Amino acid sequence: MRTPGTRPIVSDIGILSGEADQSLDTARQVSSESDGRQMVYLETYGCQMNVSDSEIVASVLRGSGFGLTRDPDSADVVLINTCAIRENAEQKVRRRLETFRSRKQKRAPDLKLGVLGCMAERLREKLLDEEKLVDLVVGPDAYRDLPNLLDASLESGQSAVNVQLSKEETYADISPVRYDSNGVSAFVSIMRGCDNMCSFCVVPFTRGRERSRPTASILDECAKLVDAGYREVTVLGQNVNSYRDGVNGQSVSFAELLHRISLLSPDLRIRYSTSHPKDCSDELLHVHRERDNVCNFIHLPVQHGNTAMLERMRRTYSREEYLALVERARRIVPGLALSTDIIAGFCGETEEEHRDTLSLMEAVRYDHAFNFIYSERPGTYASKKYEDDVPEEVKKRRLSEIIELQSAHSLESNQRDVGRVLRVLVEGPSRKSDEQLCGRTDSNKMVVFDDAGFVKGQYVDVRVERCTSATLLGTAVSSGANKLEASSPATTVGAPQ
Repeated sequence: MRTPGTRPIVSDIGILSGEADQSLDTARQVSSESDGRQMVYLETYGCQMNVSDSEIVASVLRGSGFGLTRDPDSADVVLINTCAIRENAEQKVRRRLETFRSRKQKRAPDLKLGVLGCMAERLREKLLDEEKLVDLVVGPDAYRDLPNLLDASLESGQSAVNVQLSKEETYADISPVRYDSNGVSAFVSIMRGCDNMCSFCVVPFTRGRERSRPTASILDECAKLVDAGYREVTVLGQNVNSYRDGVNGQSVSFAELLHRISLLSPDLRIRYSTSHPKDCSDELLHVHRERDNVCNFIHLPVQHGNTAMLERMRRTYSREEYLALVERARRIVPGLALSTDIIAGFCGETEEEHRDTLSLMEAVRYDHAFNFIYSERPGTYASKKYEDDVPEEVKKRRLSEIIELQSAHSLESNQRDVGRVLRVLVEGPSRKSDEQLCGRTDSNKMVVFDDAGFVKGQYVDVRVERCTSATLLGTAVSSGANKLEASSPATTVGAPQ
């Protein structure tokens, strides 16, 4: 899941090999300030969808006269936007809530502490009534009600809660506040909820059923981002491939939506997350092939390499069907890069089934992967029907083997790019040196190169000179035309052999 977002990752959610782009390793905090009648500090954990939700929350709060602050010590209200996908993520959020509650008890008795998102919906009774950790609990479909709930709690001193799920809410009419954006890349939510009911996943219970946002509102938001100078959008949903919107009696598929977004500007790159293999159509693959600015990169979660395990996970495809999809995708889209999610130690996993995951990885040779130890989530099908019977030390050992193999594959993928010239979208200074810039290729690989006066949002051709398993290192050879369509074939990353 990861959904995803963007650049930091939550180390407690999972251990990843390859590129870090799906979840947050440290809290993402408000990075812009605005004055208001009450100051709110907003901190985000989880996937890209959580980051997108926080941008919606920031917009709702500003529209109701609340201010945003980067400093929790100056806040009247502290809101933690949460993830419930894995137990470690919840424990990290709990520790953070306890830190704020301690500060409230000792130094700031009027401080209001609230929890938003998936964890709020799942643990509302514990957080409010049993543990009394927070004053406010707001689920992912109730953000419009947040100002009213805050006002009521601030005035009465009592707790407030709204975790009701919706069959219609998409927040389509709300313009997100890009409060922690690099000014180059942005998230655009196109749908909410999930209908897949994988046995290990709590998302359908915390985010509700699938509903797609109107196509016109998505195109309008993307067009405004282009006008504001953004050069990349990642469209988000729990399963974007199942997007479907009825317009004038005709149904707009996800493939058609991507095609329409790609027509807005040749300078705008389009990515998406997360997709389900069962809905990855040939129509979608042909959009990748035909539209230069739809990135030739797909996050295609497999979860496991054994068909019997996939059945227990309720993934609705077999190992053979998944491998056939990968083969077809690489045939239709030359140079396609792939990433995936893999779970180690799911209920009843045998050593032979684990080896099937390793052999599938050998067959596919992913460019990146996000690898996790299975943690049981209350309320899921697996928690009710299966026993979490794989010992923790076995889970950790199997995860280590998966990570080791993926690290080798990621290095192998990056080594194929050494000596090539790749088109890179500059995101800003490198983390390690202000004299270097970093940016991503079409295939979502991070590239670091010396700053030669380039600016954020510029496309630069970079010759790759060396690499690690996570990063390409090179030298800019030209700023070139700023149009993606001007890229030469040399900028295309080759498919694994």
